[in-house]
Amino acid sequence: MKILLIQPKMNKRPMDTDLKTQMSPPLGLFTLVNLTPAEHDVLVVNENAEKIPFEYPADIVGITVTVDVFPRACEIAEKFKSYNIPVVAGGIHISCNPDNCISHFDAICIGPAERVWTKILDDVKDNKLKKTYQDTDNFNGNEIVSPAYNKIDKKKYLYSNVVITGKGCPCHCNFCYNSCDNRIYAKRPVQDVINDIKTINNRHIYFVDDNFIGDIDYTFELLSQIKKLNLKWNAAVTTNILKHLDLLDFMVETGCQSLFIGFESLNNAALENVQKDNKFELYDNLVNELHKRGIMINASMVFGLDGDGSEVFNNTLKWLVKNKIETLTAHILTPYPGTNLYKRMESENRIVDYNLAHYNTAYVVYKPTDIKKDELIRGYLKIYRQFYSFKNIIRRKPINPKQRKSYFLFNFLYRKFGKFTSVLCKIIPMSFIGRIAERFSYKI
Repeated sequence: MKILLIQPKMNKRPMDTDLKTQMSPPLGLFTLVNLTPAEHDVLVVNENAEKIPFEYPADIVGITVTVDVFPRACEIAEKFKSYNIPVVAGGIHISCNPDNCISHFDAICIGPAERVWTKILDDVKDNKLKKTYQDTDNFNGNEIVSPAYNKIDKKKYLYSNVVITGKGCPCHCNFCYNSCDNRIYAKRPVQDVINDIKTINNRHIYFVDDNFIGDIDYTFELLSQIKKLNLKWNAAVTTNILKHLDLLDFMVETGCQSLFIGFESLNNAALENVQKDNKFELYDNLVNELHKRGIMINASMVFGLDGDGSEVFNNTLKWLVKNKIETLTAHILTPYPGTNLYKRMESENRIVDYNLAHYNTAYVVYKPTDIKKDELIRGYLKIYRQFYSFKNIIRRKPINPKQRKSYFLFNFLYRKFGKFTSVLCKIIPMSFIGRIAERFSYKI
């Protein structure tokens, strides 16, 4: 059979450019490539980088779906279904909100695809396709399959050196997909992760897990093997890393360069309301421990939590600049369908916008309690402008001179002048820009 796998085009936020939409390849689709028996032909298309070939003589179309691309995924599905080509959808939005998705596709995959993908292909071949495929009971990390790295067209992506160490997160913050039903938490065998790193054959690795330190013992075991590879690496962790300074030391020893951390808010009451296990009074200490070890910080902040008033933006900006936070990823609170937050807000009649294309953390789709909608949008846009202003980029300059190359590279070429860099990437392959950034930043 001929199989067409599609990543629908993302909806850019005001600060996003093609650098964001083509940051890295859709690993889920390339995992399906490795799950597909060799007798079939597979074509992967990322609409962020290329046009969808609707004329392709596919026997089955697979679409990976996050919440904001759901409307586009439905459009793509309708087009192929009009040609009598069966369309199967999977991905995090499908798994977390299956009842509202099932009518738009011929079949949906709930949860990991490892156990069900070949069943789907066999059923298509036998003209016996079911509406729902799910097999999540007792799913084990040993079953997680590596992406087909050798099939990725690296020219299309800023970075293809991305690795997962598992699926999910043990935390269940109300606004996060990990509070949904059908979510699992599983860690891969350490040797499988090391094999992926060796396959990529790059000394700079992005670990793209939800939470790199969800299992502390596992992280120690993984890093003991990573230490032998002389890597430079980045990952996402929670503020709980402050409780494990011995692990933080080991992370530095094994090549950690920067960490994405979900601070989310400076308001403890707001954090507790969404079951986020953070304490603002510990933030300064955490930042100090990271910076004195030479680790840069990408701070995730969420605005519009219950309890956030109009003063939240100035307070947050002052804290970010004072602590020389290197990069900021900001969001307007977004109740993703299927999460505990969505269920609560829906029961309170607070959901006001059901257009899922707006669920990309740049719109206000619910009724805030302590700030007006327009104030929230203006403040969200303003804090990005202020944080990445020339003045504040200079004020946030790292104390450690070794960090300054990568710091200025990101703040200017990715954020401040990202549109210009994106235009440049239409002339020069995206991957070339990524390699230059790595060599400039990490001497790789």
